[in-house]
Amino acid sequence: MAYSVGQVSGFAGITVRALHHYDRTGLLSPSARSPAGYRLYSDADLARLQQILFYRQLGFALDEIAAILRDPQANALDHLRARHRLLTEQIGELQRLVEVAERAMEVQRTGVELTPEERFEVFGEVAFDLSYATEAHLKWQHSEGHRRSMARAAAHTKEDWALIMAEAGAWRHRLLAAFDAGEAADGDPAMDLAEEHRAHITRWFTPCPTDMHCRIAEDFAADARAFALVVPPSEQRPGLAAYLRTAVLANAVRQTAGPAQTDHAQTDHAQTDRVQPGPAQADPSPAPEQS
Repeated sequence: MAYSVGQVSGFAGITVRALHHYDRTGLLSPSARSPAGYRLYSDADLARLQQILFYRQLGFALDEIAAILRDPQANALDHLRARHRLLTEQIGELQRLVEVAERAMEVQRTGVELTPEERFEVFGEVAFDLSYATEAHLKWQHSEGHRRSMARAAAHTKEDWALIMAEAGAWRHRLLAAFDAGEAADGDPAMDLAEEHRAHITRWFTPCPTDMHCRIAEDFAADARAFALVVPPSEQRPGLAAYLRTAVLANAVRQTAGPAQTDHAQTDHAQTDRVQPGPAQADPSPAPEQS
């Protein structure tokens, strides 16, 4: 069966001009002409066109395609291997560009308007996971607490952030020391650390009542991205997030209950760590760096 240039252009998704160019260069010349002199393509021509379009989609130049089609058995595999290497390199470069774009978006999401050098100098290993920051923003964007926290974060200077991170680092050092020493998660030292963390959030970001602090702690235990905001992965220990969660819950009881109720409630909270908590159900209004 024979097909006109217009027909081939229509069902192959290629312009008439491109088909004419392929003909002029000898890459794809129609097998026949109509009585009026118009190009007519056979089924074999269409099969060759499919090969051309396949290689074009992979990014091959027309002269490379011509070389492959002249001796497909000898050249196709080598050419495809070379193209595979090139595409892999391009994918790597595109991934790098995506990371650059994500870092730029991250600044907007977290409200921390520092240069890359300043961010590295101030935050070090503590990094904001874009997916977590975006999800938190979308989930809590209508929350007054979240808006207040983001506004205060955006207003902090480089010097403020340096002070925040120094305070957070000292707190983290004491938390790790308590955990490594085997201090009970619902004991006074651990609860004191939990209360320091709550005060840190209030001082630098947004008022943090005990119920909000409990929701933040639940998020730490349920989502590694959230916990990485307070303890970088290189410093984490198995069970540390759950330990902090128990300390926060026990401290909440201590802050709101009388002495007679506290001992009983602490035991209950210690038992809850045997079950993996689910995601927080209420707005924890997480700050960009809580401690």
